[in-house]
Amino acid sequence: MHAISWEVSGSQGLETAWVQLGEGVLRARGRAVGTVPEPYWISYALETGDGFVTRRLTVTAETGDGARELDLRHDGQGGWTANGEPLPAVDGALDCDLGLCPLTNTMPVLRHGLHREPGEREFLMAWVSVPDLAVRPSRQTYTHLGPGRVRYASGDFRSDVEFDEEGYVLDYPSLATRLTAR
Repeated sequence: MHAISWEVSGSQGLETAWVQLGEGVLRARGRAVGTVPEPYWISYALETGDGFVTRRLTVTAETGDGARELDLRHDGQGGWTANGEPLPAVDGALDCDLGLCPLTNTMPVLRHGLHREPGEREFLMAWVSVPDLAVRPSRQTYTHLGPGRVRYASGDFRSDVEFDEEGYVLDYPSLATRLTAR
């Protein structure tokens, strides 16, 4: 297990994740503090199954209004629940995407080797907004631009993201920049 830290310009905050990467599997726990859209603290745990497919994301968010929790689960067959309630709007998604968290860009990039090999893939994500922890469907496209460079696009937003050899974000313009080496 190793730690990765980012300065998260999108939240005007910081994030550290303790990550364990195995053959097709990722496990992580992390903490983030941000001030946009309001001051908050986030704690999360992420676990994937084979092929870096999300199995579970648990998140606790604390704001001035108190704490809220999310237990987001993928059943391995395309179905999702949030705190035990079905989420049909994201059925078929393979990945979660925790808002303002550069770590969750890793799973689709690793699954398809997009940081190393040509290709373009469109995904449906179970996107979790921060700090309210609402889960919404998000269509995202990842396009290989060259070694370690992938264009992320969702709606009208685009960013050319730099990844290290292992598939972790180094620089995500307008979102985050790595602070520590792996």
